[in-house]
Amino acid sequence: MLVSKWRAPLAFGDAWYYSIQAINNADGRWFKEAGGSFELWGVLPGAEHPPLTSVLITPASLLPQPEFWQRATLTLIGIALIPLVALLGRAVGGRVAGLLAAALAAVYPNLWLSDSLVMSETVTVCMVVIVLLLALRHRDRFTWGTAAALGATIGLAGHARSELLMYAPLLAFVGLRSRPVRDWLARAGVVTIVALLTVTPWIAFNSSRFHTFVAMSTNEGSTWLGANCPPTYSGPAMGGWILDCLEDPSPPSGENTAERSARRRSATFTYMSDHATRVPLVVGARVLRAADLFGLSENVRADAAEERPRWAIWLGMVCWWLLAPLAAFGLWRMRPGVRWVMSVPVIGVLAVTVVFYGSHRLRAPLEPVVVVAAACALATMLRPWFVRRQWVEPQVSEPEPTQGEAAPLTA
Repeated sequence: MLVSKWRAPLAFGDAWYYSIQAINNADGRWFKEAGGSFELWGVLPGAEHPPLTSVLITPASLLPQPEFWQRATLTLIGIALIPLVALLGRAVGGRVAGLLAAALAAVYPNLWLSDSLVMSETVTVCMVVIVLLLALRHRDRFTWGTAAALGATIGLAGHARSELLMYAPLLAFVGLRSRPVRDWLARAGVVTIVALLTVTPWIAFNSSRFHTFVAMSTNEGSTWLGANCPPTYSGPAMGGWILDCLEDPSPPSGENTAERSARRRSATFTYMSDHATRVPLVVGARVLRAADLFGLSENVRADAAEERPRWAIWLGMVCWWLLAPLAAFGLWRMRPGVRWVMSVPVIGVLAVTVVFYGSHRLRAPLEPVVVVAAACALATMLRPWFVRRQWVEPQVSEPEPTQGEAAPLTA
């Protein structure tokens, strides 16, 4: 990835935003506008995206050729995903599943395609895996400390992609069936409250700068409007997102990004109400598009516009078709508590797809779950072969895990 992107200019879009935002940070203009008109860069407040990705590449922005070093930073983070996935696979399905998960993560295109693009997907996927690891640890130990650590990590993950904050109420259900109700309620409250406290400084900072309430970013209006316009309600782009839908012939002078988002959000709701009968069909197209069952050429076009090579995009879709059924089988074989933890990214991606649009980018938090669950399924199916070669010991029973011990794959 580093060799192929050496001296390559960044593609126009989110990569520009993250790169310029990090350069502004390195120059001391923390979180100033990094999009729109060139003369406004570094002047108006900016919060088009949550801050974690731009903060992580800010040190690289102090070096000569900052774009390359930004790419290098995110590529190294992408490489770090491999041992994280191995740990998650081992925690869920044992040593063999962990090794298989690492091998799949190293070659699965949908996990490395974004590594040098200077966008949030690489950081997001790593944070999802860390959250799942801590959720499994919390499930086993169920202490105040593990609940607080899980909540803080979810909050930090929300600084990469704001939709990851929905993991807090979902993972608060950990322990509901296996622990006393009073203990479960207390730990669930800790997970949720600590996650909210972790993002409160960023929310307060933005609200003070924009003089109105701003949650994690000022981008939701643009995201909605680009997904709710004539090209995305019919034709080959149905269920997707189109940049051309954001063109403003005469935007208000001096408008900041929070005001622009509110204006576009209002335009979105007006368009949706005027085309309410199309919404169910569009939602179905979004889900099918996210599952690579519809709009394949449009998905490839959108990904290629962000510097991804077309051959790797198509290879990623083929690998998805092969791994997704295995992953479904692997999830089905897991213990109920572990299955719930591993299903949280599935629920999150489905919710975001229904509300916004279908794409590989929005599906990114689900990809490590697909790899780990598929590895668990393969470990189960290949176990007799491993036993014959004495690579693993024969397994005569599956005992209940003791406190602090990882739960086995099968019930």
